[in-house]
Amino acid sequence: MPPVDRKNPVRARSSESRYSVMEFMREFPDDEACLQWLWKTRCAIDEEGKRAFCPKCELDRPFHRVSGRPAWDCDYCGYHMHPTAHTIFHKSSTSLQLWFYAMFLVSQTRCGISAKQLERELGVTYKTAWRMLNKIRNQLMDEEDGEPLTGEVEVDETAMGGKPRASDGKMTRQEAVIWAKEKKTTVVGMVERGGRVRATLAENREHLPVRSIVHQHVLPESIVFTDEWVGYRKLDQHYAAHRRIRHAERIYVEGDVHTNTIEGFFGNLKRSIAGTYHAVSRKWLQGYLNEFTWRYNRRDDTRAMFLQLAERAAL
Repeated sequence: MPPVDRKNPVRARSSESRYSVMEFMREFPDDEACLQWLWKTRCAIDEEGKRAFCPKCELDRPFHRVSGRPAWDCDYCGYHMHPTAHTIFHKSSTSLQLWFYAMFLVSQTRCGISAKQLERELGVTYKTAWRMLNKIRNQLMDEEDGEPLTGEVEVDETAMGGKPRASDGKMTRQEAVIWAKEKKTTVVGMVERGGRVRATLAENREHLPVRSIVHQHVLPESIVFTDEWVGYRKLDQHYAAHRRIRHAERIYVEGDVHTNTIEGFFGNLKRSIAGTYHAVSRKWLQGYLNEFTWRYNRRDDTRAMFLQLAERAAL
């Protein structure tokens, strides 16, 4: 067995991880390290973190750390600067290290993390854990303003919201269709092959709302792949090409025509929600979609995923 330094563990070369908890703890060992990183990222104009732009002097000035307070003062006029102001950490009594560790956990998991699990991991109250997770998910992981998709794009829609159950245990097919239309939420997903994904809520499962979402997120020069649902028929008028796979005939792959990529994303999303969160209302569903698309779009580098999340919190 090769000798190892047990006091300085390293990530194994065979590990799929690119940023382990050991590396996180070395980079952010305490609250002060997190505060210094936030100051250098958000306010400082030099690598040492000794200078920043003073709004009162309207000049670049040297700043010094205020003892006993999470703030820096201008050496010339005494102007206070708080690096946590107007961020998700603003007026929070929770340690910055716990905030950063929460972002680390959210970025590293593939199936999501519940507020109850975050409560156990951080040792905070459930109310605090829910608030932290809600702010991270809804304020830092929003992908709606990203660049539109292009190239070869797969499009599909799915319904989320549980299974129909009649009071007597029996439900006709027509009753099940009506129940799904009234109770379930339609989610439209679009993914570049080998690239990014978008997932957003539709008002209903009608032709116009679904097509309008596709037009909003996919560029006209793209090649679009869908199934044979009637709502996709007019996409060929808007895009360079529209190819369809005939699922009704049990054909799922025909050359390069398929929708397996977006269906795989939906599969991971649904199983994660069922296993981790159990149920999500329409009111909060878009936030969960943003969380899963954020991780999918940055799946190749977990360290960059965490740092981008932290930089969004800072900037």
